[in-house]
Amino acid sequence: MKRIAIMGSGNGSNFEAIVKYFSGKPDFAVDITCLSDNVNAYIIERAKNLGIKYKYLPFEQNGKYFAVNNFDLIVLAGYMRILPDDVLNLGKFINIHPSLLPSFKGKDAIYRAFEAGVKVSGVTIHYVTSDIDGGKIIAQYPVLIGNLMHFDEFENEIHAVEHKLYPIVIEKLLKDEVFDFTDLVGSCSGNCSGGCAECH
Repeated sequence: MKRIAIMGSGNGSNFEAIVKYFSGKPDFAVDITCLSDNVNAYIIERAKNLGIKYKYLPFEQNGKYFAVNNFDLIVLAGYMRILPDDVLNLGKFINIHPSLLPSFKGKDAIYRAFEAGVKVSGVTIHYVTSDIDGGKIIAQYPVLIGNLMHFDEFENEIHAVEHKLYPIVIEKLLKDEVFDFTDLVGSCSGNCSGGCAECH
C-alpha cells in the first residue's frame, strides 16, 4: 500500500478530487492522510466527511512530523506556506499551480493570466523546492482562452483540469510511471482527438 500526505491550507477541492479518484480504484490501495496548517481550513471538514485521517499540523512542526512519518509522496493542494529545504529533504513533495509555468508564478495566477490577455494558460504539476513554483515540471495541460470567454468560465475550466490532472499524475508517480497526455484525454467520453470540453 502506498502512503500519501495531502497538505492544504484552505478549501481542499483538489484534496477531495484526489480522494474520490483513488476510492474508485480498489485494485490500487492508497492510504491518505490530510494535513493542514490552518485549524479552521475547510479541507479538514472535507477529510471528516470523506472518512480520511486528518491532522492539524502547525508550520513550525513540519520538520519534526516528517522526520518520523514516512510517505511515498507528499502532495501540496492549496498549501499557502513556503517549505524550507530541511523539510523538503525529508520526502518527495509535489505541488499544483494554475498556470503554465514558468509563466505567472505565485499568487492570483488565474486572474493575472486572464488580465494579461494570453490565449493559452493551463495547469502545471511540479516538484517543490524553496524557489516558489520553480521546481522541475512533472506535467502540464493547457486551457485555451477564447475571445468571448468570461473570467468565471476560465477559472472553472482551470479547476476542472486540476481535478482531472492531479490524481492521474499522483498515481503515475506512485507507480513510477511517466504521465502522458493520452492519460488525461483517455477520460473523455466523446469521440474526439483531445480538444473538447469533455476531455477536461
